[in-house]
Amino acid sequence: MNAKIDHSHDRQKITILKEGENIPALVDLGIFSKDYKIIKSKYDKFKQINRFIELIDDAFKESNINEISILDFGCGKSYLTFIIYYYFVEIKKIKANIIGYDLKADIVAHCNEIAKNYNYENLKFYVNDISKGNLYSGKIDMVVSLHACDTATDYALEYAIKNNVRYIFSVPCCQHEINNEICKGGDFDILLKYGITKERFSSLLTDSIRASILENKGYKVDMIEFVDFEHSPKNIMIRAKKTHAENDKNLLEIERLMKSYKFGQTLYNLIYKK
Repeated sequence: MNAKIDHSHDRQKITILKEGENIPALVDLGIFSKDYKIIKSKYDKFKQINRFIELIDDAFKESNINEISILDFGCGKSYLTFIIYYYFVEIKKIKANIIGYDLKADIVAHCNEIAKNYNYENLKFYVNDISKGNLYSGKIDMVVSLHACDTATDYALEYAIKNNVRYIFSVPCCQHEINNEICKGGDFDILLKYGITKERFSSLLTDSIRASILENKGYKVDMIEFVDFEHSPKNIMIRAKKTHAENDKNLLEIERLMKSYKFGQTLYNLIYKK
């Protein structure tokens, strides 16, 4: 007879966000019940959100800051923005000033109302198109860009680079730009033969160029497989920290690829062509 497997330890993994804590955004998301218990059907989503916070926590584990300023580009309904605020203020006991930008006035108004209801006094939301400029000009320590569509990610990264932002957490999506332009012209032509491989190759190429430009601009970059919170296909988080002087070590390779495959890339244009 097979021995019984004890699963009692399965949920005992130490997490940053803990069951039983009053985390308002997790209640509103339906992940916690009103008595702060994890809803059984939402346990996977709870793990995903913890994964996101773990990635942030890992970047700050050796930091001794007592205040942080954050810009969230394309914040949408902002539940993760609220959780980031909770993490810094309630768990790390760090004063957090967070600004969220989105294009939709109704969503921005709703997010400001929620922040007021939560008593998150240093969390503000504004209507803004990040590609049009007119962005916050004060000191920012961290930029967050989760699922900003297509080239919106490039404008968020440009802001971070040009404002010497130390920490970047970006999960790009909808990378259409290179996919729409790329032509055969090199060793990877076989990947352009079929639509699905062309799309995935273009997506990986886009994020690799972004990461390489960030390295040129003084960032240590990690590319991390990341699952979003709407159960869409896996994608990549670009996590970066400013650590070194600028250089152009990756520039020739980027330009060689662009020339060979006849495509442009917005972050490249914003940084090197303006």
